[in-house]
This record gives sequence, C-alpha cells and structure tokens, in this order.
Amino acid sequence: MLIHIVCWKYKTETTEEMRQDHRAKLRALSGIISDVISLKVGADVLHIERSFDTGVVATFADRAGLDRYTDHPEHQKVASLGRELSERVVSVDFLDE
Repeated sequence: MLIHIVCWKYKTETTEEMRQDHRAKLRALSGIISDVISLKVGADVLHIERSFDTGVVATFADRAGLDRYTDHPEHQKVASLGRELSERVVSVDFLDE
C-alpha cells in the first residue's frame, strides 16, 4: 500500500466557506477516482504555530494508482484550487509495509 499525505496552510484571506468547499471537493474525489482505496480529509483542531489548516490521507494499492489519481482531471481541478487558496502545501508519500 502507498500512503499519500498532503497538508494545506491557507492564505489569511481564505474564508471558512472557501476552506469548507475545498475540503468537500477533496472528499468527493474518493467517489470519482476508482484507484482511491481510502481517503480522509480533515481540518486542524489544535491551531498551534506549526499546524496546517487542512490535511488529507489517502491510500492507494501502488504507485501506478497514485499516478492515475494525480493525473485525473478532477484531481487536477481540486489540486489547482488548493494551490490558489494556500500559502504553502506540503506532501509525503510512503509505503505501508
């Protein structure tokens, strides 16, 4: 299994409504892209200095599944939105062995 984690630190002008819309669009990807085995999306609850605002944890069978997800047009739309709303985006991908 391949675990894909992404976190967004939104710009200060990103409203709560925009944040919720972004999270909803991220959640919807699991019903659109068949390679997604599991997908969890959430808002930060600690609000400490090092916190990011939104995180996603997705699971794929392998790198090929992650690549198909990454290249999917619907993912590309949501990824573009996330970049527009954010001052910083970070990710990590690792094998769950």
